[in-house]
Amino acid sequence: MRYIIKHETKARIRVHLPMKRMTFREADTLEYYLQGFTEITQITIYERTADLVVKYSCDRDRVIDILRGFDFDRVEVPERVYETSGREMAAKYNDRIITSIILHYGKRLIIPLEIRKWWVLLKTVRYVFRGLKTLREGRLKVELLDAAAILAAVLTGDYKTASSVMFLLKIGDTLEEWTHKRSVGDLARRMSLNVDTVWLLTDSGEVLTDSTEVVCGDRVIVHMGNMIPFDGTVTDGEAMVNQASMTGESLPVRKTEGSSVFAGTVVEEGELTLCVTQTGGSGRFDRIVRMIEESEKLKSALESKAESLADNLVPYTLLASAATYLFSRNVTKAVSVLMVDYSCALKMAMPISVLSAINEAADYDITVKGGKFMEAVAEADTIVFDKTGTLTMATPRVVRVVSFCDESEDELLRQAACLEEHFPHSVANAVVVAAVEKNLDHEELHTKVDYIVAHGIASQIDGKKAVIGSYHFIFEDEEATVPEDKKTLFEELPPEYSHLYFAKEGRLCACILIEDPLREEAADVTDRLRDLGFKHIVMMTGDNERTAASIASRAGIDEYYAEVLPEDKAGYIEKARAEGRKVIMVGDGINDSPALSAADAGIAISEGAQIARQIADITISGSGLESIAVLRELSAGLMRRITFNYRTIVSFNTALIILGIAGVLPPATSALLHNGSTVALGLKSMTRLLKSKDE
Repeated sequence: MRYIIKHETKARIRVHLPMKRMTFREADTLEYYLQGFTEITQITIYERTADLVVKYSCDRDRVIDILRGFDFDRVEVPERVYETSGREMAAKYNDRIITSIILHYGKRLIIPLEIRKWWVLLKTVRYVFRGLKTLREGRLKVELLDAAAILAAVLTGDYKTASSVMFLLKIGDTLEEWTHKRSVGDLARRMSLNVDTVWLLTDSGEVLTDSTEVVCGDRVIVHMGNMIPFDGTVTDGEAMVNQASMTGESLPVRKTEGSSVFAGTVVEEGELTLCVTQTGGSGRFDRIVRMIEESEKLKSALESKAESLADNLVPYTLLASAATYLFSRNVTKAVSVLMVDYSCALKMAMPISVLSAINEAADYDITVKGGKFMEAVAEADTIVFDKTGTLTMATPRVVRVVSFCDESEDELLRQAACLEEHFPHSVANAVVVAAVEKNLDHEELHTKVDYIVAHGIASQIDGKKAVIGSYHFIFEDEEATVPEDKKTLFEELPPEYSHLYFAKEGRLCACILIEDPLREEAADVTDRLRDLGFKHIVMMTGDNERTAASIASRAGIDEYYAEVLPEDKAGYIEKARAEGRKVIMVGDGINDSPALSAADAGIAISEGAQIARQIADITISGSGLESIAVLRELSAGLMRRITFNYRTIVSFNTALIILGIAGVLPPATSALLHNGSTVALGLKSMTRLLKSKDE
C-alpha cells in the first residue's frame, strides 16, 4: 500500500492514504489487518480524511513494512467483524450532534424572530405531550418537569430560554443514547466468544473441523461443557443447555430431538447432535445486545438506589415550584425551580459510569457482564481460587507416561489423547498436546464418551471399558487394581507431579505425570489482594493433600482445602455468604461452574472450559492473575465515582434551586447551569478510572 507520512513522534506515526475518504468497511478492514500485529499497540482510523494514527512498540522500519504490506483486496476479514463494528454508529451520532449545534445557532442568524417563536411553540407541544404521557402512566417522571419548565418559559414570553432548554435536552439525550449504545455494543462484542473448531459428523464418524468450513445442513456434535457454535435444530441426543448469555435464564433448559438451540449457549450435561440452520449473521450479537439492555444485571445496588431517588424527587420539585409561586407570586422564581431537577443527571451519569467502567475493564482483557458484579468485587472480603489452570499455569504439560501393562507408553498416550480431546480442561489439553508433539495419530478408537464431573472420563476402546481420571475415580469409584508386579513402580511414582490414571477392564494401564507449575505472579498477586482489603484468600482443589499444601505455601495462601468435589466448593461459598461475607470465586473448569454460580461474582479464566466462561459473571482473557487485582481497583474506583456523582448532583442542583428561589439566578441561567452540569458530569463519567496500561 502506498501512503504519505504526515507526522511522527517517538513510537507514533500518522499517515494519509491516497484516497479522499475510506468507507466504513475499508476502515474496518485496515483496522483488522493492523490488529493482527503484536507490535501495533494502538490504532486510530479517520475514515473521513483517510488518515491513520499508529502507536507501536517496535522499530520504525518494521511499522513501515507492515503498512506497505497492506492491500484492501488481499485481507480476508470474517463477516462478523463488519457486522459488529461500531464505526458507522459512532459516525451517525457524531453527525447528529454537529447538525444539532449548527441548526440551533444557525437559526438565530438566518431565521427572523417571529418565525423562530412559532418554531419553538411547535416543539413545545411535543415536550408537553411527553410530559402528559407520564401522567397517563400514573407516574411523575423527569419528562413532566421538562414539559412544565418549557411551557412556563413560553407562557412568560421567554422563548430564548425555552429554545435553549430544548436544545440542551436534545444534546443530553443524544449523548446518553450514544454512550449507552456504544458501551453495550462493545460489551456484546466481547461476550461474542468465537468457536474456531467443531466436531463435524460425517459418514466416517466425528471429524474435528474448522468452523468456517461448516455450512447450513451440516450435522455438528456438541459434547458436555462445550459451547454450541451455531444456531440449529437437535437431531439426536439429550442435554441440559445453559442459555443465560442469550435469554438471561438462570436455570439450564432441557433440549431433545426437534428442539432449537442458539449459538453461544453451553451444554451443561449430556451431548447433542444438531443440524446447522445458521452459520453466520448478526443473530447472536443482536440477541446479546438485547439481553444486556433488558437485563437488570447492569445495575449495581448504588446505581438502582440513585435512579429510584431520581424519580422520587420529581414530585418534590413540582411542589417546590408551586410553593415558590404561592409565597412569592413571582413566576420567574417558580420557573427557575422547574428548570432544575435531579433526575436527568442521576439517570445519565450513573449508567454511563458503569458502562464506561466495563469498557475500561475490557482494556485489561476483562469482560464484566454488569455493574452489579463490579460492586460485588468492590465489596468482597473473601476470594476463592481453584488450583489447576487458575493458580497454576493454564497450560500444564505431560512430563512422562508410566506404563503398567504390555502396551508402549506412546500407544497409551495415543489412547488417552483420543478420550481427552473431547473435553475442555487444562489437564486434558496437556494430554492432547503431548500426543500431537509426538505425532501420535489419535483418530476415534472408542465408543461414546461419558464425562463424570470432577472425576474423569469413561468409554470403551476395542470393546474394553476404559476410564481415565483422578485417583478417587479410578481406584475407589471404578475399583481398578494395580498389577501385582507393578506395585513397587506405583509406590515410587514421583510426588512432585500431578497424576492422571488410565485403566482398562479394571486394571491400571498407565499413569500420566503432569507438570502443573505455579504461576510466577501468584504470590505477589495474593499479597496485593490482601493489601486491597481481602481478609480471606482461599484455595480449593480436587488434588491430593500433599500437592495442595505445596501450592498453597508457595502462593502465600493460608487457608486451603484438598480433595474437594464441585459441591464442596459451592457449599463453602454458600456457607461463607450465609455468615455475611461477600465472596468471589475464580476458576476455569467444568467442575468450577457450581461454585462460580454460587458466588457473589464468579470469575472465569478464559483458557478454561466454555461453560465456566458462560456461567461466570466476569471473564479474564489476560495471561496473568494481575487482572484480578486490577479488577478490584477498577471496581472500587467505580463505587467511589458513583458516590461522588450522587453527592455532586444532589448538592449542585439543590444550590441552583435555592438560588432560583432567592431570585439570584434567572430561569435561563438555571437551565443552562443545570443542563450544562449534567452533560459535563456525563462526560466526566466517561473518563478512565485508572491510568492507561500503556502509561
